[in-house]
Amino acid sequence: MTKTETLEDFYRHKINGLPENLKQDIGHFNVFRLEDCLGPDKPPVQYSRRDFYKISLMRGKHIYHYADKSLTVSGTTLIFFNPQVPYTYEQLSENPSGYFCIFKESFFTERIRGGIRELPMFVPGNKPSYVLNKTQDKRVSRIFDKMLEEIGSDYPFKYDLIRNYIMEMVHVALKIQPSESLYQHADANARITAVFTELLERQFPIESPSQRFTLRSARDYAKQLAVHVNHLNRAIRQTTGKTTTAHIMERLTSEAKALLKHTHWNISEISYCLGFEDPAHFNHFFKKQTNLSPSAFRG
Repeated sequence: MTKTETLEDFYRHKINGLPENLKQDIGHFNVFRLEDCLGPDKPPVQYSRRDFYKISLMRGKHIYHYADKSLTVSGTTLIFFNPQVPYTYEQLSENPSGYFCIFKESFFTERIRGGIRELPMFVPGNKPSYVLNKTQDKRVSRIFDKMLEEIGSDYPFKYDLIRNYIMEMVHVALKIQPSESLYQHADANARITAVFTELLERQFPIESPSQRFTLRSARDYAKQLAVHVNHLNRAIRQTTGKTTTAHIMERLTSEAKALLKHTHWNISEISYCLGFEDPAHFNHFFKKQTNLSPSAFRG
């Protein structure tokens, strides 16, 4: 897996220099038209984590790679990228269009209750992409146009206004799905399942061979959540139809696939960072989950 892309990397590859007119003390923000950053002379988007947030409105057909998943999207899609999950995308349309903005978490520090990372579309494991109809496309496009206008203005409170524009986009996305599916849990079982899922996702992605996945059993999670392991297992099975162990093994398999596909680490390194004591145990686990050995899957 390539190293985390920084803002400096982004500007060096796409813009050939860091802009001087952007205030650093309030957290970095910038906004662009997608067309201005594409072309044969521009480097392809690498599969990696970023150290900044990104919101994109993309028109056309793309394949969007997020962790080990691939999603083909057509039409207009609003996508929220967070720094915790590696991603890239491939454009399949000849003339894609759209917008995107980038910002550091500190741009919203102390201005959103719980922080920007607590918004549903930025929580790892939640849905990050939203298909827009024509009316929604026009509305979000107008918001991006307003941000483009403000970023070049001398208005002293423009960044406060831009934050409001970002939150307007967030709420456009949240309204596409019923609000109860994002915020509310019908019972205690659903609540504990949601917390378990968030705790599981916080351990990923694995970014270096020295990083280790440590919460490997239902008992480990029950201890972290201060509940009895039987209560955790019962809640998760009733909510999802699957066992706690099945969820952990599926996520572990997902990360193993991503590491095998997107890194050059050897099998022993991947085995270690995923918490296996030796490569033989990892080989047995992976083959049981996928019917392929790690080497065969890597090809």
